[in-house]
Amino acid sequence: MIIDLPNTSTTAINKKLDELRERVGAVTMGRVLTLIIAPATEAYLDESIAAANAASQEHPSRVIVVMTGDPDAADARLDAQLRMFGDAGAGEVVVLRLSGALAGHADSVVVPFLLPDIPVVAWWPDLAPPVPAQDPLGQLAIRRITDATNGADPLSAITGRRPGYTPGDTDLAWSRITYWRALLTSALDQPPYEPVTSALVSGLKTEPALDVLAGWLAGRIDGPVRRAVGELKVELVRSTETVTLSRPQEGVTATLSRTARPDALVPLPRRDVSECLAEDLRRLDPDEIYFTALQGIDRVEYV
Repeated sequence: MIIDLPNTSTTAINKKLDELRERVGAVTMGRVLTLIIAPATEAYLDESIAAANAASQEHPSRVIVVMTGDPDAADARLDAQLRMFGDAGAGEVVVLRLSGALAGHADSVVVPFLLPDIPVVAWWPDLAPPVPAQDPLGQLAIRRITDATNGADPLSAITGRRPGYTPGDTDLAWSRITYWRALLTSALDQPPYEPVTSALVSGLKTEPALDVLAGWLAGRIDGPVRRAVGELKVELVRSTETVTLSRPQEGVTATLSRTARPDALVPLPRRDVSECLAEDLRRLDPDEIYFTALQGIDRVEYV
């Protein structure tokens, strides 16, 4: 169900939500969090709502999408759209479009829709503020999610996360490499148990997940870590063997190679946004390992 409410107010929107719930007997019990989504452009609006709806199957939520329009418009205006039931996954979606003077007060408009006594998470699916925790919407949240992959300059976006980092921040580029990190860790947890002396991370130049993966490795080994542009792979060099995890750019199966051992094929598809978002919503505590990986990017050698 999708209902448009043009030129409305927060009071009218809440009344409509109550009316719809009473009509079908729905209640807000069972919601585990409020997710605020702040796309900078229309390009990521539908994609981010679809990802939130998919993630809501695991984390039933109220999703509040905030789109800011022209702040110089003559009249302050609030347009809303309500998506419920089949169009909102296991939650409900409130899309707010702010223009005029309201565009500079998104936090004040959002507050009436926050569900009481449950956590608030803020997500910027494309362009994010330099310091998410200081952004008015970020100040409402205990967890703040960005996505450097959709930045104008992905490398600058992910390296720029470090100076403004506050406990509770994370980036979807980090959750995109969860399975890569797990496979590499598992491979090293086998004989000959030698330390890694150097590492190479290779792939697309515009994939910040690889930069943060290189930073994670740099924070864990004593030797050099290089980041190259080319085929998608990670090489870990030890005294008597080289461990290589590689995958075609558009493939779903990776190859794990080790010196003097047969290759192993492992499933390793690229994770979509909804998977990464669902993972980040599972933990609301600070991710110290992510921050260490951001710091490690400074030690990476780009070749």
